[in-house]
Amino acid sequence: MLAVVFLALVAIAAAQKPTPCPDISVIAWSTLKKSEGRDSGPTRLFDLLNTRAVLHVQMDRERNVYVEGGVAYDAENRRVREFEYEKLGSQVVVYDKLKLYNMNTEYTVNLKTRKCNVTTPRHGFRPYGVPPEARYAGQGTIGAVGVPNEEVTISVYVGEFEGRDPFMVTVTEPDCFPVEFSVYSKTSGFEHREFFDVVSGITDPDAFIPPKECISP
Repeated sequence: MLAVVFLALVAIAAAQKPTPCPDISVIAWSTLKKSEGRDSGPTRLFDLLNTRAVLHVQMDRERNVYVEGGVAYDAENRRVREFEYEKLGSQVVVYDKLKLYNMNTEYTVNLKTRKCNVTTPRHGFRPYGVPPEARYAGQGTIGAVGVPNEEVTISVYVGEFEGRDPFMVTVTEPDCFPVEFSVYSKTSGFEHREFFDVVSGITDPDAFIPPKECISP
């Protein structure tokens, strides 16, 4: 049902308007703290989750997938690092993922088995900000309206990746930090992400170094 509503919103979006957001190519942000660097392993990530400091949430109800963890995102160099606690049905796995889109390479480490899998990304780079082809759909407020420092103005944009996969992104104003991101693809289904505690810049300088398990001796 959520996917249907999402597709309907894309279909009735308002005409394209100038975006108040800066060029996405210069945006870099992170929900990873410095202590969650490349040598974090499963213990540090589990500590993060057990304190309920959820930094990003990804849901796919059709496939019964729930993911939470931390993200480092570099739009200029098209790089994404994710530490993820993934629940697929009754199975739980913790992953360290590094996606280097300019190199068409994705590293995935199962933090329980320490096994590394090197593949190509499932799809091209999809910005979590507002892409140039996005269309303005509306504006709103989240939080306690009228209470100082307890409300945030947000803008909603919609569009299609590669002209075929509809997406919707919600960002804060005026800084354009991501709040929600949804995309539908015939090959991978419906994906929805929510972001928390986003800070500007990359807090861990080693965030985009390949995992040691993936480097041949």
